Amino acid sequence: MLSHALIQVGLDMNEQSMLQSGLNSLAWLVDKQIENGHFAPVGNRGWFNRADEKARFDQQPIEAELTIAACIAAYRATQENRWLDEALRAFRWFLGDNDLGLPLYDSVSGGCSDGLSASEVNENQGAESTLSWLSSLVALLRLQAEGELGWARDTEASDRQNLAGHVSAQVSAQTL
Repeated sequence: MLSHALIQVGLDMNEQSMLQSGLNSLAWLVDKQIENGHFAPVGNRGWFNRADEKARFDQQPIEAELTIAACIAAYRATQENRWLDEALRAFRWFLGDNDLGLPLYDSVSGGCSDGLSASEVNENQGAESTLSWLSSLVALLRLQAEGELGWARDTEASDRQNLAGHVSAQVSAQTL
């Protein structure tokens, strides 16, 4: 969230040093949250301090959501595709491209599990987690509508009734 704020305020106020600090901190954070090619956010069982390695678990949806939002802000500020790639990497975490290879998003209920432990998905689908999923989905749909992702754009509102299914199918089909 801090990286996102620095990027957005730096951009809005035309403060290049603030913008660059936001981009640098986001680049550092993204680097720390990639494991074996997939997004692996800092876990809440120990967090991450200077003296230790980051906690791998429990990973929470809000971390993916905030990373996606910050990466989209970085993309809008720089037009560098790297940031879109990182936003999509974090989004795929919801769909199963994570440490356990299990989806947190549930296409039947439309909800999102509360987190990823070392051995399983937390089956509870609380409001915060589901809102993190939906916020992330809306952010990517907005990019899609703007033509930034290169996916086919729906033109009829009736064709967009199952947005989550549509984006999931696009993500799966394109192996983003």
